[in-house]
Amino acid sequence: MAQDLFQAPDYFQLDDLLTEEHKLIRDSAREWVKRDISPIIEEACQKAEFPHQIVKGLAEVGAFGAYIPEQYGGAGLDQISYGLIMQELERGDSGVRSTASVQTSLVMYPIYKYGNEEQRMKYLPKLASGEFIGCFGLTEPDHGSNPSGMVTNFKDMGDHYLLNGAKMWISNAPFADIAVVWAKNEEGRIHGLIVERDMEGFSTPTTHNKWSLRASSTGELIFDNVKVPKENLLPNKSGLGGPLGCLDSARYGIAWGAIGAAMDCYDTALRYSKERIQFEKPIASFQLQQKKLAEMITEITKAQLLTWRLGTLRNEDRATSAQISMAKRNNVDMALKIAREARQVLGAMGITGEYSIMRHMMNLESVITYEGTHDIHLLITGLDITGIAAFK
Repeated sequence: MAQDLFQAPDYFQLDDLLTEEHKLIRDSAREWVKRDISPIIEEACQKAEFPHQIVKGLAEVGAFGAYIPEQYGGAGLDQISYGLIMQELERGDSGVRSTASVQTSLVMYPIYKYGNEEQRMKYLPKLASGEFIGCFGLTEPDHGSNPSGMVTNFKDMGDHYLLNGAKMWISNAPFADIAVVWAKNEEGRIHGLIVERDMEGFSTPTTHNKWSLRASSTGELIFDNVKVPKENLLPNKSGLGGPLGCLDSARYGIAWGAIGAAMDCYDTALRYSKERIQFEKPIASFQLQQKKLAEMITEITKAQLLTWRLGTLRNEDRATSAQISMAKRNNVDMALKIAREARQVLGAMGITGEYSIMRHMMNLESVITYEGTHDIHLLITGLDITGIAAFK
């Protein structure tokens, strides 16, 4: 079993911008990843299995509901703390961070923000502790980048709603206890509904044969005349702004998480380059390898500064959706490029499971697409600066 020797790069001394609490939270998550994720994640990916034994640990490090108030079981932390936890989790594996992102930003957040007090007290403490795992149903077989075109719908049957439709590419779906599902009512207005595992007509087939996010469980949500109690409708938000608000939080977490994956690839390549001898000297002494490493740390540092500033704006409730899109797009693209360059540094060894790089690279191919594709986020920036929507 390979020892986790990770050392986090901090070229511009960003730790000086963090509080002691921030650093304590980050370091706790980092140590947990070293102890509980690194030793088992390669085998989990090879087997394409979600390691269910990590759920309790995720709850203990505050990964479930980091910024949800303590009265509902959350940790009551700020946005930078949430980001740092996501960074450390994705340093371990993008699939682990995905599980936590979905639980916090796509399940707990909408129940907290759009739900009523009864719903908050019923679901949030169990989600925070890991007793319940949730999933988020927005994407459909024919509606990804255009979620407003969804066909999943519900009808008012008097004493309940009748839900029909399907969602796909849903993280946590195969074992989720609840799903926050977005569907249209009879007037075509989008609402959020809490669907529970044991509701008749609700099924969650697993998505197989993935080459990416293999340690994350992915599936579909099928609704065949599912009777949903009226008290399961999220009452405080309707329209597409509901799910998009959740995605803002999740994309923000991804922006931090991608830095973690990039840091792990960089750290692995740097260490290997100092140890690998060719032509009677370490390959770190060659100009092209130094170019790769120097560009990696430069891009990581730029992403760190971008994301720290975004976290500060979110703490002040001043961050825009377009700013979050920019950070998500930039940082995931950065991480994927670094993974590819790091693989080159390791040569043939870079494709083996002895090192984390190829696993990160495959994972990031999903991260760059989900919760807003690379191209759509670019066009969101285009819309923001021109006032003209290129994708409508």
